[in-house]
Amino acid sequence: MFANYIYVYIYICVCQLFLLMEMGKNEEALVVCSDRSTGVGITIWDMKTGEQLLHIPTCAAAPHGLLCLRNQFLVASQSNRHGSFGGGSIFIWPLNKPQSPLRSYTMEAIGPLSCTKDGLYIAGGASSGNAYLWEVANGRLLRTWHAHNKSLKCMVFSDDDSLLICGSTDGIICVWSLISLLDVEDSGSSPPLLHYSSEHRSSITGLVTMSAGARSIFVSSSLDGTCKVWDLISGRLLQTHVYPTSITAITHHPVEQLLFSGSVDGKIFVNMLDIGLVEDPLVTTEDQAFELKGHNGSITALTFSGFGLISASEDFTFCLWDTINRVVIRRFNHKKGAVTNMVVINQSALFSMSNHRRVPNQFRVSLLQKYPQPSNSGKGMVPFLSLSACLNKQTATNFQGNNLLHHLIFDSEREKTPAMMQMKMEKSIDDRMLVTSMTKHVMEMNKHLQSRLLDMMQCRLLCPHETDSPPKKKRQTPD
Repeated sequence: MFANYIYVYIYICVCQLFLLMEMGKNEEALVVCSDRSTGVGITIWDMKTGEQLLHIPTCAAAPHGLLCLRNQFLVASQSNRHGSFGGGSIFIWPLNKPQSPLRSYTMEAIGPLSCTKDGLYIAGGASSGNAYLWEVANGRLLRTWHAHNKSLKCMVFSDDDSLLICGSTDGIICVWSLISLLDVEDSGSSPPLLHYSSEHRSSITGLVTMSAGARSIFVSSSLDGTCKVWDLISGRLLQTHVYPTSITAITHHPVEQLLFSGSVDGKIFVNMLDIGLVEDPLVTTEDQAFELKGHNGSITALTFSGFGLISASEDFTFCLWDTINRVVIRRFNHKKGAVTNMVVINQSALFSMSNHRRVPNQFRVSLLQKYPQPSNSGKGMVPFLSLSACLNKQTATNFQGNNLLHHLIFDSEREKTPAMMQMKMEKSIDDRMLVTSMTKHVMEMNKHLQSRLLDMMQCRLLCPHETDSPPKKKRQTPD
């Protein structure tokens, strides 16, 4: 046991030196928020100096409900801010202009969020067990399905964005293929499950994906006091790490196979994931692990930066660790509430904001749709639209927009608080903007098709031998 402890310690020293070498390449900032009150908002800290760089008001994100999109946008599900008819909302802030968030209102309150590495898709989970998938560029709600029977707690895409992994309060873990979720022809039914697991006996508190040699794995943590290591492709259970207390948060070293598990009593366990040809079905903390002690409350979030491990706790603090000497390098006090979400970003995105420079290759985001579109709206060949057909299309689109406004008016009558009325007005404006955008798109498509038709007709007139069938060969008659 002592030999394993020394081996883990030496391994962590090497990893820490590697991080120190990489640390100077990019200046990093830490984004934190709480789920207690919208008045707490989002705070961005300089990890090198410990100074506060920026504060964004009005945000209370559920655990695992904050993410950074392509290092250009912050996305947060609003746990304490409800939309219309018992729904929820998702806010998107451009890092170069965080004063004007893009407010999207959802059918129900969204908890955990996850996005693909390329930023093309965002997935969200609700307390009802429903899951949602949006396309970021146009905001289209691609699929809604009943993913779990209990509340969704964690969602994460695989490193190659091919799989979506979800965990719920009953300990169930489900894995879907992104291809099946994007299948338009099957959007009306539940997507087929790739993997399903019920090994955990309590709520899932964390999901991380990583590579172990040539194998892709993911790790799940639970309040049952275990972390389980799974093969991502086959879904087979490889290892089970048993701890003396409930695990509330996990993260892993961005390069090496180190797992950090935060517990309900404030301790952080450090394990090396040794996934070889022979898997250990049961690994206890006494075999290979040591503890980091520095918090007086339950660990609420863990993440890694170029400066090292960062932990947050219910004691209203978050800490930057020297994992080699097992001491806290810097402690941040967050008196407004316990930090439940932490995201590391590059400060370059904030520098462009302060210098009023345009971010290069700005990624496009749109309002996330509240209602799913018809499954056949994007299928098949687009027919030629005459001017009258285009006007009819515009009328139908306006009619759909009026239906949305009708729902908002109905919701306003049920919830007559000033805040609700303001959000209904914002949603009404957003819907009208969406209808206008859709109408312009149809008009542009109609003009494009008319132009193509004229080109085809002109080509037929100028080159009849290429479009008509070849003439029949004449019979030769003797002279």
